Order: sequence, then C-alpha cells, then structure tokens
Amino acid sequence: MRTVVVVGAGTAGLSAAAELRRQGWDGRLVVIGEEPEHPYRRPPLSKEYLLAAAAPTVHFPLPDDLGAEWRLGTAAVGLDAPGRAVLTGDGDRIAYDGLVIATGAPARRLRPELAHERVHTLRTLADAAGLRAALAEGRRVLVVGAGFLGGELASAITAAGGSVTLVDRSPLPLLAAAGPAVGRWAAGLHRAHGVDYRPRTEVVGIADADGAAAVRLSDGTTVAADLVVAATGASPDTHWLRGSGLAADDGVLLDHSGLAAPGVAAAGDVARAPQPLLGGEAVRVEHHSSAVAQGVRAARALLGLPAGPAPVPSFQSHLHGRRIHSVGFTGRRFAFTAVETGARDEPGLLGEYRHRGRLVGAVATAPRHLRSLTRYRQILEASS
Repeated sequence: MRTVVVVGAGTAGLSAAAELRRQGWDGRLVVIGEEPEHPYRRPPLSKEYLLAAAAPTVHFPLPDDLGAEWRLGTAAVGLDAPGRAVLTGDGDRIAYDGLVIATGAPARRLRPELAHERVHTLRTLADAAGLRAALAEGRRVLVVGAGFLGGELASAITAAGGSVTLVDRSPLPLLAAAGPAVGRWAAGLHRAHGVDYRPRTEVVGIADADGAAAVRLSDGTTVAADLVVAATGASPDTHWLRGSGLAADDGVLLDHSGLAAPGVAAAGDVARAPQPLLGGEAVRVEHHSSAVAQGVRAARALLGLPAGPAPVPSFQSHLHGRRIHSVGFTGRRFAFTAVETGARDEPGLLGEYRHRGRLVGAVATAPRHLRSLTRYRQILEASS
C-alpha cells in the first residue's frame, strides 16, 4: 500500500494510524477529521472538563514518528469505493490504497420541535466548551437521558452545587446498558445525592420563561431550567457512505478479518464487528478502550496481519463518587445473576451476565470487587 486514508481523527483513528507506523509501514498517511481538533480523549468531557477551575488538556500527545497529513475541519461527504477515493466537503478527491473508517457516532438531538437556544448536546470538545460556559451562568439543569453520559453529567453538576432534574423514558437509569439490578442501584444513588430523577418521563415542550427555559414534561409538570442537556445516545456516522456499496446499517459491518471490503477497515463507535462471545453476532461497542483496540485491529487488517483474539469490551463510569466497572457484554438483553449485593461498610454490587447460558460479562460497583472483575476478564478473554 502506498497511501492509507483514515477518516475520523478521534481515538480509533489515531490508534489505527499509530499501529500502522508501529508495524513499520512507511507510506503516505492522510487523516481526515471533521472537527478542527487533533485527537483528544472524550471521557473527561462529561466530568472534570466541565467543572474544573481551568479546563484540563484532553488532547492526546501525538507520536513523533506518525508522519501524518492532517486534514482537520474537513468532512468526508462521499466514498467512491470502486475508484478507491474519499470525497471531501471542500471538493477534494483523496485516493487511497487502504482506508480506515473511524467517523464515530454523533450525539442524537431532541426532536426538531424541541429546538431551543438553551438546549445542548455533549459529544465534541466544542460542545463541552459551550456547555462549560453555560454552566458558569446557570445552575438549574435538566438532563434528558439517564444513560452513562446523562448520569455522569447529573453527578458532576450536583457535586458542583447545581440543581439537576434527570428525565428518562425508561423505568430505570442504565437499563439498556447494564440491566435492572444496576439500574436500581443507580436510581438510589441519584436520589440520595439530591438529583430529581424522573423515570418514564419525556420532554414534550420547551418555551421561554423569565430568562430560563420552561420545560414541559409528560408527567404534566413544568420545570424551569437554565439549560437543558440532551444525553439521549448517539448514532453511527455513516451518512457519507450512502451509495458506496458498503453494508452500513447501524454501523459499518466488518467480517472476521476486520475488513468491510477489500482494503477497507473500520474502528470505533462506527464499526459493527462479529463478537465471539455472542456467537459471532455483529454489534457496535461504544467504549474508549474498544476504540483503541479496534484501531489496532483495523491497521493490522489492512496490512494483512493476524488480528489476534477479539478484544473483550470494558468500561468504567463515575456516579456521585462511586465507579461502575464492567468487562464483556452487559445489559438487560442478557440474563443477570447477582454474585454479591453489598456490605455495610461498602455497599455495592457484583454480578454476571449470560447469553444462552454462556458467561459474556460482569459488572462491579465497589472497589473490593475489582479483583473479581480481573478474573472475569481472564475467563472471557480465554473463551473469546
């Protein structure tokens, strides 16, 4: 290969680019990024970046030997797969021999009729900077969505002295991602720390009222908020691939070698890869550690190198001074068994998830369980 183009200048894209160089590939490397930023870490954006006295640095240090041509602030708008070229919004046609698709998953927005100047999303560094400025001016916050992002936002804002109303259409927080047992634990934690948590509730209208937003909810109440944050998930950025011939329904579909087509790989939130732990089912995994591992696999796939075992997903999240750790696959679609439910001096939860009787994941909400989680990781890695 003479030229590799990486579309997406985030964690997965940087990981793929760095692995190409680590393997000794010395061709032309072009990295296209829609944001005007060099790669940066997203996890801090919902925590310390928002509330620290001075915004911390989140950009990754770039390897000295990366030797990439950076096309930042440039969006990919099309892919000519037969002609092996990426089309950009500024009219360029960038030819490639190998392509890594790492365009991530932009934040979902509220319905168009709920658009309002006080409504924010949080996905990019620019989003975080805007939200940080808004938080400095108003402390009454309504967060829509009680998943990982919404929960971390509610936790951080409450810890800083803000007033948070957390609404979600689901009956429990983190339900889809971690299941009902963890959801009940998280709901109790939110309420114990003063969050006005409202399950089975949606936003039905937003209007101006006395210098704030009057947010009408499906439970019949109206909440005054200085700002509203939509934390309702993300959708894979595949619109620019329409007409390319790639299978890109709910992410770019990869085969077991890590390729979507000859010379085309994908990594990160946009990739849908077969998972041995789930019997080969292709799923997307939206976690930082997975983006790093998938970037490595994408580079190796392009170079024709063995990818090695599929990485076992993992995540950690912060809620009101507590951490949730998991390995493998978790969520309400899997059968859950609580192994340990807590102790007086350190309440918490340790649980297992199974798919068709097979262990596929585990979760821990107390530090004393982390050693057990390490053992679960070893078991899952051995069986994947």
